Amino acid sequence: MRYPMDLQFFAQKKAGGSTKNGRDSVGKRLGVKRHDGQFVLAGNILVRQRGTRIYPGPGVGIGKDDTLYARIDGVVRYERFGKDKKRVSVYPVTAEDLEAVEAAE
Repeated sequence: MRYPMDLQFFAQKKAGGSTKNGRDSVGKRLGVKRHDGQFVLAGNILVRQRGTRIYPGPGVGIGKDDTLYARIDGVVRYERFGKDKKRVSVYPVTAEDLEAVEAAE
């Protein structure tokens, strides 16, 4: 005697596992904002950083979040000092220097 077989086949797909990845924070726009040789006005931000990777030199102030900014109008200079440290300075520009730059442009 034969029995009628009523088989039902289901999709053969195992459940996917969960993951703890898949999120990220937006960039904080850190880094050098004014480069060596550029003319800056007092108050211009020179470097945004976390910690003092670059130190303030003459003519440069440091904010509470370690941002370096120009305290005077002048030209930006990045310098090495000590064994392995860097600093940024702003040196004032004379009227003759400004006239020479404007004449060259």
